[in-house]
Amino acid sequence: MSADLALSCPVPLGRHTTVQLAHGGGGRLMRQLLEDIFLESFRAPALAERHDSAVVPLGGQRLAFTTDSYVVMPRFFPGGNIGTLAVHGTVNDLAMAGAKPLYLSAGFILEEGLALDELRRVVASMREAARECGVDIVTGDTKVVDRGKADGLFINTSGVGRVPEGVFVHPRRVTPGDAVLVSGDVGRHGIAVLSVREGLAFDTPVVSDCASLAPLVEALFEAGVEVHCLRDATRGGLATALNEIALDAGVGLVVDEPAVPVDACVAGACELLGLDPLYVACEGRMVAFVPEPQVERALEVLVRHPLGAGAARIGRVTEGPAGMVSLRTRLGGQRLLDLLSGEQLPRIC
Repeated sequence: MSADLALSCPVPLGRHTTVQLAHGGGGRLMRQLLEDIFLESFRAPALAERHDSAVVPLGGQRLAFTTDSYVVMPRFFPGGNIGTLAVHGTVNDLAMAGAKPLYLSAGFILEEGLALDELRRVVASMREAARECGVDIVTGDTKVVDRGKADGLFINTSGVGRVPEGVFVHPRRVTPGDAVLVSGDVGRHGIAVLSVREGLAFDTPVVSDCASLAPLVEALFEAGVEVHCLRDATRGGLATALNEIALDAGVGLVVDEPAVPVDACVAGACELLGLDPLYVACEGRMVAFVPEPQVERALEVLVRHPLGAGAARIGRVTEGPAGMVSLRTRLGGQRLLDLLSGEQLPRIC
């Protein structure tokens, strides 16, 4: 199959005149939205880098700065809630730039009628998550809107961290021949949220992987592992994270499907629901791109940590076709692992 033919296979998306759910799903429509409206209007060099955090110079240091909003429904799910998700998600975006997270802000949009006891539980979870991550929530904002206008509670968090001297983690550093590692099994968070939302019961409950990735990143650097790029597999899951890197780095990726760790319960749930676990969101998993000679050491460091116990090598970087992710299937075939054209699971973060 030629590269041109492969890239033309997905159904043409066209242009929409209104916002669709898929614009927030991490796939092609979201990328289109970012390029056509936001990147076209906000032309700061740091924003054009398309990294999980902007890295900016300040007083002889490099600071990482990021922001994210959380609208997950339901707000409480196995393994976490909207508050822990808000802290861990922003801390993880800082860590993906190689930064040590330092400070967070927290903005709350509250709907009239939200139970104050529920708000106290969420805030207490944020306090505990921040303590565990070693960050301080130092500023914030609160707004209240009319009943029916905010679905209970939305949270925005922003974060600032310091990038250590000599650390440069960026898609531009991804090089043909690099190995692709994942820190653990994928798809847990999306299935955990969906199980509560849809009232699904599994023989073994699926628990979200919601957690801070900063300790894993710090361990890699302390061990002297040369890390070229990091990306957490959130909206759109592992497949979307890989596509983003391939597009932004201008390289190809080959992924071995049997090597990708997927929990049996998650795999079963996805099969039952007609979902592909490679596109189901994680909130405590990252993809790491490291040079071939660093693979053994990187995996050794990752598996020593509880969050990285299921780490595995899942693929490699190729010279091209640029922006294409190819999946070697369990049956021995090969298919394109493309960006989603629609929204598989809305409101999971």
